[in-house]
Amino acid sequence: MKLYRAKIPAIAANVIETLITNGDLEVTHENRPEAEQDLVAIMENFSRRDFAFRSKVKDHMAERRIPYDQYGRTRGRLADEMGHPLGDDIERFLARQFVENMMISNFVEEVYGEDSELYKKIVEVLRSHHVDEGDIREEAESRVKNVRQGTVDYEIALQNAVRDVKKRRGLL
Repeated sequence: MKLYRAKIPAIAANVIETLITNGDLEVTHENRPEAEQDLVAIMENFSRRDFAFRSKVKDHMAERRIPYDQYGRTRGRLADEMGHPLGDDIERFLARQFVENMMISNFVEEVYGEDSELYKKIVEVLRSHHVDEGDIREEAESRVKNVRQGTVDYEIALQNAVRDVKKRRGLL
């Protein structure tokens, strides 16, 4: 899962709304924005942490002159060493953070659901906000058919097309 900054407020609102609607959480109307903001803060903190992690991986690879085709393997190894979640583990990590926060938050009046049930519902909401990166890339590739693949011009045009698709979908 990739967490886009533009989607963070919508995810937080959806999590709180889902849990309130299902009777798992009690939040007063006045405290709802603050409860959502707690979740936003967790996701923004994770985004900062993830950015720092990616930079660390790139620095590690540059220092050791590891070729870029080893990026995935290097990233996975460093993630294990540092305890940084990747892929589907991101959803589970965020869900655990949300549940822990709800238990101690001053803006949540009462938590009625079991931790495991809250966790499952939160993971469902997070998965419903999943963005298919492959779909974005396919759409972007279909927009740059007039440029020969494998050239620098193609890569630049593809990056611009990916950015345009993400903007149109409200991800940037």
